[in-house]
Amino acid sequence: MTGTRAGLVLAGGFSTRFGEGDKAVADYDGEPMVRRVVRRVGEVTDGVVVNCRAEQVPALRAALSGYPRVALAVDPVPDRGPMAGIWAGLRAVRAPYTAVVACDMPLVDSDLLDLLFERAAGADGALVRTDDGWFQTTQAVYRTDAMRAACERVLGGEDARILAALDGLDIEEIAEDAVPDMATFTDVNEAGDLR
Repeated sequence: MTGTRAGLVLAGGFSTRFGEGDKAVADYDGEPMVRRVVRRVGEVTDGVVVNCRAEQVPALRAALSGYPRVALAVDPVPDRGPMAGIWAGLRAVRAPYTAVVACDMPLVDSDLLDLLFERAAGADGALVRTDDGWFQTTQAVYRTDAMRAACERVLGGEDARILAALDGLDIEEIAEDAVPDMATFTDVNEAGDLR
């Protein structure tokens, strides 16, 4: 994926709390949830990579059929967590900056992603720190090569959290009051959450 701005949608989890089926392709307001997220991320990027497991490929191709500027990046080892998904997805990206969004965030706000891209310029990334101190690591923008290298550095270690990869990077923090709409961080964990 080339261009100035790329998107990476993380869809490789096993959806264990969701119940039957893969939540990435679950219907959300008349379209597969992953397609909705890809569409919103695509509004502010030059193309989108979707990280997934090998067995998800047929369903994701069907869900994204006809959508331009999208590619799949398959996990070499399935379900090693979101940081491994970021690493695998960023290997397919050549753009300098990448917006990373989880596939279960169907209300992702492209205005926030645009702000994150602007704030990440000249740094290794930008993310929102909410008033309760929580970092929104799966709706953030990262310098592609810096984050890829950071993920490689910590993968296989004892601490495989995304925050561990961010240690040592120059990350711009954005306060919650700068977020246009906090609904952007709503995620779908269980099938009932779709309602």
